[in-house]
Amino acid sequence: MPTGYLPDVTQWLPLVDAVPAVRGKRGRPRRRPQRLYADRAYDSKACRKALRVRHIWPVIARRGTAHGSGLGVYRWVVERTLAWLRQFRSLRVRDERRADIHAAFLSIGCSLLCFRRLLSLC
Repeated sequence: MPTGYLPDVTQWLPLVDAVPAVRGKRGRPRRRPQRLYADRAYDSKACRKALRVRHIWPVIARRGTAHGSGLGVYRWVVERTLAWLRQFRSLRVRDERRADIHAAFLSIGCSLLCFRRLLSLC
């Protein structure tokens, strides 16, 4: 296990708490999403209870059930985008110690991907 690695299951709650206010209709912005979609790795009573306490409806695939819930249908979009980002050496092999420098390279990589995509559409 690499140094600094934290499993997703231990980090999902701080991630949900860090969701910024959702802009939309007039009035006070919603602070929390209405639903959270997740795969079978997050299927536990503790996860579901923690979400319900935050007034978030959990849509989590149950372990041991057949597929067909629709969760994960669009996963290939994420996998494809991550593969595109891996074409940049500075993102594939992270040798920066500072997170802000890595975030800068990530922003440049995303900008280049968007630029190339726009060029291909013209």
